[in-house]
Amino acid sequence: MILQSHTPPSGKKIPVSAWKVVIILSSVATMVMYAETMLVPAIPDLIIDFNISYSTSSWILTTYLITGAVMTPIAGKLSDIYGKKKILLIIMIFYTTGVSIAGFSTNIDFMLIARGFQGVGLSMFPIAFSIVRAQFPREKIAIGQGIITSMYGGGAVIGLSIGGTIIQNYSWHATFFTIIPIAIVLLFLIRRFIPADKEEVEQTRILLQKEQKVQQQQRQQETEPEEGRSNSEFIKGKTTITKSRKSAASDR
Repeated sequence: MILQSHTPPSGKKIPVSAWKVVIILSSVATMVMYAETMLVPAIPDLIIDFNISYSTSSWILTTYLITGAVMTPIAGKLSDIYGKKKILLIIMIFYTTGVSIAGFSTNIDFMLIARGFQGVGLSMFPIAFSIVRAQFPREKIAIGQGIITSMYGGGAVIGLSIGGTIIQNYSWHATFFTIIPIAIVLLFLIRRFIPADKEEVEQTRILLQKEQKVQQQQRQQETEPEEGRSNSEFIKGKTTITKSRKSAASDR
């Protein structure tokens, strides 16, 4: 079943609420890319502090990417059922928790757990694009999605430049600590300004209920012929036994 997302009617003017949504989601994209690229200069320090090999240090990035790849389709399905805003908030909570754990990590095990939580944050971007598609007019959807996409590059530049300076003057812990207040602020902004899609969620639930009813009816139609066959076979067998008994009695 393909669920169609709600798209606002055609029009040239972009509402102010749509621009607010784009600014918030673009800030989220910038924060996430900053958090990932600023970690690259910190890898040598992490190897020394955690006393690990270069091959083991690769899991710091690999865990993040694997978790994001696994959670993206799951988060997309959950957003269709329970609402995009609700799932986006939950993902942001996971991401903020992961950043906090990473900042206080003292060994590679805690760091990998934190990176797993952060990897959940990757699954927010398909949801973000879907939210933008619902807020912008049809002719202007590309503008909103293009702005968010461009923030990936901006966040990467900020992460490599500022992240290296923070690591050199303070420590790699400080790079995560700088993200925590930003993530908390964006969490409250999402809760305050991102509109809820209650109507779309209700329509999705109705479609899912209809689909379940159709599947139940198909199962009943498949089981009824089998039950009818078994009943007819039972009746035929009983009739045959009765006839054999009558014939045996007449022979006597």
